[in-house]
Amino acid sequence: MSTVSSSLLRRSVVGALGLALVATGCSGDPSPTEPADSGSADSSDVRVGDTPTIAPGPAASLNPGPEARSKARAMVAKLGLAELAGQVIVARYGGTGSPSELVSSLHLGGVIVFDDNVQSTDQIAAVNRDLRTSVDRPLMIGVDQEGGVVERVKRGATRFPAFMSAGAADRPALTRAAARGSARELAGLGFTTVFAPSADVTTGADDPTIGSRSAGSDPRLVATHVIAAADGISSAGVMPVLKHFPGHGSVPADSHEELPVQVRSRAALTNTDLVPFQDAVDIRVPAIMVGHIDVRAVDPGTPSSLSKKVITGLLRHQMGFDGLVITDALDMAAVQEEYGAAKAAVRSLQAGADVLLMPADVRAARDGIVAAVKSGELKRSRLEEAATRALAHLIHQAAQRSQPADAGSQAKSSQALSAAAVTVVAGPCSGNLVPEGIHVTGSPDRVTRLQSAARAAGVPLGRGKRVALVGFGADVPAGADIVVATDSPYVLGRSSAPVRIATYGDTPGAMKALVGVLTGKATAPGKLPVAVSGVARTGC
Repeated sequence: MSTVSSSLLRRSVVGALGLALVATGCSGDPSPTEPADSGSADSSDVRVGDTPTIAPGPAASLNPGPEARSKARAMVAKLGLAELAGQVIVARYGGTGSPSELVSSLHLGGVIVFDDNVQSTDQIAAVNRDLRTSVDRPLMIGVDQEGGVVERVKRGATRFPAFMSAGAADRPALTRAAARGSARELAGLGFTTVFAPSADVTTGADDPTIGSRSAGSDPRLVATHVIAAADGISSAGVMPVLKHFPGHGSVPADSHEELPVQVRSRAALTNTDLVPFQDAVDIRVPAIMVGHIDVRAVDPGTPSSLSKKVITGLLRHQMGFDGLVITDALDMAAVQEEYGAAKAAVRSLQAGADVLLMPADVRAARDGIVAAVKSGELKRSRLEEAATRALAHLIHQAAQRSQPADAGSQAKSSQALSAAAVTVVAGPCSGNLVPEGIHVTGSPDRVTRLQSAARAAGVPLGRGKRVALVGFGADVPAGADIVVATDSPYVLGRSSAPVRIATYGDTPGAMKALVGVLTGKATAPGKLPVAVSGVARTGC
């Protein structure tokens, strides 16, 4: 990153979080091309200028020390080849029962939980408890719980707004508190790992995949809140996994459906997409997820999750990351259609990944790894390195004291973040906007939540101003007096409503914050963290 942008970034993060500084002495200029040796490169390709580095915070505490690494090496030494191959896989499973038999039979490193695995908080807590007690080794029990449109545990748990609310509020202490609150509930449910936060820098309305999952379009802003969120999660004893390296917010395709192509130069990547990841590396975050992106300036034609130039060359050697590298889901079309389960698993390990997430066919992936080692295509030492690093993180984390909380107990931290994020881009910035009441339209769930918050505040329902709640993927309604974007705010630029508001979430806390602004009992302190064409201002 450039000397100016790096220095500004680090000053903003340090000022916001109160972190100490230590000096480094890196210098050089960004290199627009990858070195010929994909496994090593001068760190000056990424680090530019004589700038300070942020001192490690709570996130660094989840990195294993010598004792955990020694125990991991001893465990790996006792594993057969098939067990080694299973150890580096974290799988998806079906149904709402315990997957302990699947984990044990294939010696898997862990599982990831999705919506269809969760009936209730009590049920998923029991499943996770069974996993921990029936499998006699540390496991990764992970979940995508970013807030907003990406959350797997809903019923009974506190719901949190999209990460873009952090950028809109720009109060890192609130970001940290919300992340900690969510992670404490996850810890109480038996989760060890959360695949969050998103460290992607979104380009705006032409970003089809990340959107409100990003804190914003300013790399400095995103880095500030990624670090705050990672520290908050870590302080609860849960491992954060930053995603989607080297940045999914600036590619015009969805890797669930096809392989996105990143055409930015190395210099441009260094000054935008890589900024949050580099700062996360500097504070020693424990884990980073690598996405499926064809980065033309680094390794053209190869998904980054399968690229040695991206994982070993760029992330490890040039940026200095020595933590756990996890692939994005290997069942996504960006890799599955071209490589299949076995080949993708082998290629990811060859590239330097440590954990293979969600192969489309878990058994085929494991057997493919075994066959590759036997044939000499994959070095056993590389497989052992990956398994050791993964186990060391799990062993170390199991020895740490977590900070669990009951499901549903962290609503205050969610509501506080939403109250600070509410953004009014059109209409009055003060006063009662709904003196006669409100008539609400939108999806039934959103309508119910806003009506509940309005009723609690004494706002009449079914008459007065027409309030349209517009969520992810919804069209702009005609005839509304007040349009509220409950996901990304771009829809507000396509509306002609006299009052336009962004809440970046449709949670109970976000609806309570919205009612406060509508009734004039609260201000709207948020600012748009992305450019929205068609609005006159970024906030009040």
